[in-house]
Amino acid sequence: MKKKKLCFAASTGGHFEQLMMLAPLMDKYDSFIITEKTDYRLDTGGRRIYYTLMVNRRELLFPLKFFVISLQSLGIMIRERPDAVITTGVLAMIPASLLVKLFGGKLIYIESFAKVSSPTQTGKLLYRFADRFYVQWESMLEIYPDAVYEGGIY
Repeated sequence: MKKKKLCFAASTGGHFEQLMMLAPLMDKYDSFIITEKTDYRLDTGGRRIYYTLMVNRRELLFPLKFFVISLQSLGIMIRERPDAVITTGVLAMIPASLLVKLFGGKLIYIESFAKVSSPTQTGKLLYRFADRFYVQWESMLEIYPDAVYEGGIY
């Protein structure tokens, strides 16, 4: 039987750090990572990695950069054809998250550990598309009633 292929997607910084807490899960599947390109080196433990542009929704070139990220994500999804995307967000990971759904895969979203009483913008958007939506604080079930709470990933 063919091993499931999983895409692990996160922007840089804390979201990427949270995603890497799932390294044992990455090792059980045919996995790859998508993140934003930065000037600093990321430790992926030798796993396949793809980079997208880094974007901020407040910058002037946001629409153009988001379009480019969408094209980059489309290329990655066509090449890899993952069965699911597991993401901790944020903005630059939205295209990959939605494209996996378009191609018939599953979307698993993990809301940020930093969010105890309010949602992220990405979480609010992807909540309606996610096949599984995890929160890391029980209090977040008030905001996302259909979410799953199993504690933090740290």
